Amino acid sequence: MGLAKTEMFTDLQNEIALYAKVFGHPARVAILQKLFAIDACYCGDLVNEIGLAQPTISQHLKELKHLGLIKGNVEGTSVCYCINTEKWTKMKEVMIQFLDQDIPKADCC
Repeated sequence: MGLAKTEMFTDLQNEIALYAKVFGHPARVAILQKLFAIDACYCGDLVNEIGLAQPTISQHLKELKHLGLIKGNVEGTSVCYCINTEKWTKMKEVMIQFLDQDIPKADCC
């Protein structure tokens, strides 16, 4: 497998690509939607809520946490997750700036 060669790109380009990657799987989108819907820390069983195996849910949570979009606190044998509002706001600003670019008016194709 080839290298991603991320060093060839700007920090902003790499940041946008990481955000896009996290939204590239519907399970991660479903997890985020669940956390937004309850508007609090979620300590329940996401396996039952999402319908995927525990290792799969854990991997998606790891990806979301690695990027900082969610936070998790260990309470006994359970882990509680919530949206990291500071990081979410930063991600929104970056993505809005990228997605809000105007399409050139030139007739290209």
